[in-house]
Amino acid sequence: MFFANFVLMDYGFGAIFGSAGHDQRDLDFALKYNLEVIPVVKPINHKGEFNIDKEAYTGPGTIFNSKFLDGLNAPDQSVLKAIEILEEKKLGKKKINFRLKDWGVSRQRYWGCPIPIAYNKNNEIVKVPEENLPIKLPENINLNTTGNPLDHQIEWKKIKINGEICTLETDTLDTFVDSSWYFLRFCSSNSTDNAFNIEDINYWMPVDQYIGGVEHAILHLLYSRFFMNALSFNNDKLNLTEPFEGLFTQGMVCHETYKDQNNNWLSPEEVTLDENKEYYKINNPLEKVKVGPTESMSKSKKNTINPEETIKNFGADAVRLFILSDSPPEKDVQWSDQGMNASYKFVQKLWLLHRKILEKIESDDTNSRDQNLEEFTNQLIDKITKNLEKFHYNVIIANLYEMYNFLLKEIKKPIKKDILKKNYTKILHLMLPIVPHYASECIEELIGDVKQSWPKAESKYLKSEFCSIVIQINGKKREIIQTKMNITEEELIIEINKNKKINTYLKDKTIIKKIFVPNRLINLIIK
Repeated sequence: MFFANFVLMDYGFGAIFGSAGHDQRDLDFALKYNLEVIPVVKPINHKGEFNIDKEAYTGPGTIFNSKFLDGLNAPDQSVLKAIEILEEKKLGKKKINFRLKDWGVSRQRYWGCPIPIAYNKNNEIVKVPEENLPIKLPENINLNTTGNPLDHQIEWKKIKINGEICTLETDTLDTFVDSSWYFLRFCSSNSTDNAFNIEDINYWMPVDQYIGGVEHAILHLLYSRFFMNALSFNNDKLNLTEPFEGLFTQGMVCHETYKDQNNNWLSPEEVTLDENKEYYKINNPLEKVKVGPTESMSKSKKNTINPEETIKNFGADAVRLFILSDSPPEKDVQWSDQGMNASYKFVQKLWLLHRKILEKIESDDTNSRDQNLEEFTNQLIDKITKNLEKFHYNVIIANLYEMYNFLLKEIKKPIKKDILKKNYTKILHLMLPIVPHYASECIEELIGDVKQSWPKAESKYLKSEFCSIVIQINGKKREIIQTKMNITEEELIIEINKNKKINTYLKDKTIIKKIFVPNRLINLIIK
């Protein structure tokens, strides 16, 4: 039995669903613990054997390896058939769950968008006339009051409507409501008469990709969709109701929390770690600090890091690399100094690699075309392009580590100047979304013009006879080696025995078990 931190306790009741081949979180878990991955859905019209590598297949397809469901289309036919069987066996019944609940859009606070209604002396609702709009919040306000600060703004609350003194509504709209239509303004940014024009909306909308945190997916997305539906209601001129074509929900950045002996929150900059791994206050080394759980960064709990200071110490590229590499973007990022240092060191390695490649290009030419380099580059283009489209940024970082190890070995061989320069330029362009400052400077130094189109893979290089296999020792990655496709376990062991780096871990050790995943990895259990 395994326990995982991504099982959602409040999602439902009954059987726990797990599908290593078709859910990325389940697959990551299975690979980490060397569990067997059996695919049950293969793409429609896929011929031959279908296996899962490092990426779960989450698209539609045909059911197989599932006995009574084999041959059915997933998810349309297979889900209905499974429900039908469960009902026949009286093991369950079909039910539709609606997770929407009532939500209050107003807040009793100063910040937010004023609501354009008022109340007369009989406490009846009065619409604020257009000539009194927009309602502006008071600028000189005391926030050190109990309750809603606007309730204490006596003069601001007074408004004359139809000759009668009325009282303005002091609730404000949730800030997400305020920004629920901003994307429409981008469509008509030059318009001075209207916030937006329907003709512009019909041309530009919908937004191709929506990216936001979980709080956006719950609130901002909800309000935006409501706003668009309201605009399109009984409006034949507006051609759409949904504002966004695609949705991606990113995880939160998390950090440990700290408190002093009086239970006051402390920021990471206010604590220090001694040689015994005990936390103390920086300004009082004798006062121990209480370390709390890792939580989403919040100003109230002070578990935030200073981005300016972090960028100053490590550089923007290293910070970007760490955030993207730590975990899949849909999961929370656990901020750590160790991870930050590792990313910084990798960026420095890339700079050293760049100098070596420039020296190689400037050295004596050779006639060797180096098929391996061209093949590797095109396959890298294919992998990174696909991973970018799928938001698999952490996988791209793994691709870059693979690239680093490959180039480090490859530049020791004879390579034709123009071949090396051409392929290295393409690789640098692939790195622009991840480490833009490094990649831009390297490209500028190499060819001068950074503004190049995104590289395209040549199909003739994509059907490789080679693959990269991860070598693990007791579950820890120790090396990545290039081998021919479909190499057997016995052949791979021979290759491993030739590798000096791996043999340093195997010296005076006994291999008691081998876990081999073809074309992907081998885990050697030693003692």
